[in-house]
Order: sequence, then structure tokens, then C-alpha cells
Amino acid sequence: MTETWVSTLAQGKADLERASTAQKVADMLRERVLDGDLAPGLRLSEEAIGGALGVSRNTLREAFRLLTRDRLLVHEHSRGVFVRRPSGTDVRDLYAARRVIECGSLRLWGDVAEARRDAVRAPVRQAVARAEQNDWTRAGQANIQFHRGIVGLAGSSRLSDESDRLFAELMLAFRVAQEINDFYQTYVPWNRRIVELLDGGRTAQAVDQLAEYFDAAEQDLVARLEAHQSKGNVKS
Repeated sequence: MTETWVSTLAQGKADLERASTAQKVADMLRERVLDGDLAPGLRLSEEAIGGALGVSRNTLREAFRLLTRDRLLVHEHSRGVFVRRPSGTDVRDLYAARRVIECGSLRLWGDVAEARRDAVRAPVRQAVARAEQNDWTRAGQANIQFHRGIVGLAGSSRLSDESDRLFAELMLAFRVAQEINDFYQTYVPWNRRIVELLDGGRTAQAVDQLAEYFDAAEQDLVARLEAHQSKGNVKS
């Protein structure tokens, strides 16, 4: 009996290998979103990406399917696959999830190893340095690493994976809203204040600061998205 079902697994070997490769391709493209390389509305060429990565069309389409599920891509009939443009509703939902994940993780500050704490501190130092150089693209990348570090305090790979999906979608919202420099000028100092509270043993206050940060950031980003959408409607 066991031999029967085990033998049937071999029949799906090719699909398994393709699925594994597709996940790796999806992860690579997600990182490009986090780095700000893939702009909202960009049409993705199967030929160009497949050729660059040396993967089959089927594998690439499976990767696209995974990223569509993660709300990073959208398939438009007869037009192709495009990088998605998040809306204000998307942003509200993203921040609802982030409040649960990151505020909960930050409460564990006093219970984790120093290495995990450093994964929160170091990106803030990097963001501050980049901001002083007026390098807002890298300041934004460091900001993502700061929030990744916060999630990492929970020690859960599942939470970290899910948060990376949220961060990538959020990065698309930043790109749609534009005016990224002004946005980070406000929130890089806020991140530094959160770390100061943590290092001062005031974890509860740091959590409160993070919750206020999310409230302000959500309102700010939604307002920018809606203003950008209004401009687009006027032009059209």
C-alpha cells in the first residue's frame, strides 16, 4: 500500500521542481519590489525576465501567480502582467496587519538575544546616516530592514515571511504616492526615538510610539495616495 502512493509521488517530480524554482523566482522579484526597482504599473515581460533568469515560461508564470496572490502583481486580460498599484483601502488593511504583528513582536524586546536587538538598532543607524547624505532611497531600504528586525524579535519564520509580503506591497504604495523623501524625513527620527526607548528599558512606551507611528503613517500615506489618484483623474 505504501509503495503505491510513494510511487505516484515520482509522477509529480517535474511539477515539484518547477514549483520550487517558481518560488525562488517570486522571492527574487519580491526583493526587487522592496528595493524599489519595480514601479507600480510596470508591465513585466516574460521574455526578458525568463531570459535573464534562464527559466521556462511555465515556471515564470507560476512565479507571477504567486506574486499575484500576494497582491504584488495583477494580470490584465489580453494585456499581460503588471506591477500592482495599491489603493488607500489596501494601505489601511496593511497597517491593521502590521499593528498586530510588529507591536506584538516589539513587546518581546526584553526576552530576546542581543543579536536580535542589534537587527533592530543597526538599520536605524544606517537610515540616519543615509538621511544625512540625502540618500532617501537607501534610507527607505534601511527603514524596511528596521521593521524586518522588529518582526524578527518574535523568532517566527512564518511571521517574517508574511511580513515581507506586507512590506513589498507597502513599498508599492510608497512608490505610487511619490514624495518619498518627505515621508522618510518624518519617520526616520521616529524610528530612532523608538530604539532609544527600547535601550532605556521603556519597552511599553516604545510599543506605544510604534502604534502612534503606524497611525500617523497610515493617515499620511492614504492622503498622499488619494491626492495622487485625484490628480490622475483630473488629467484623464
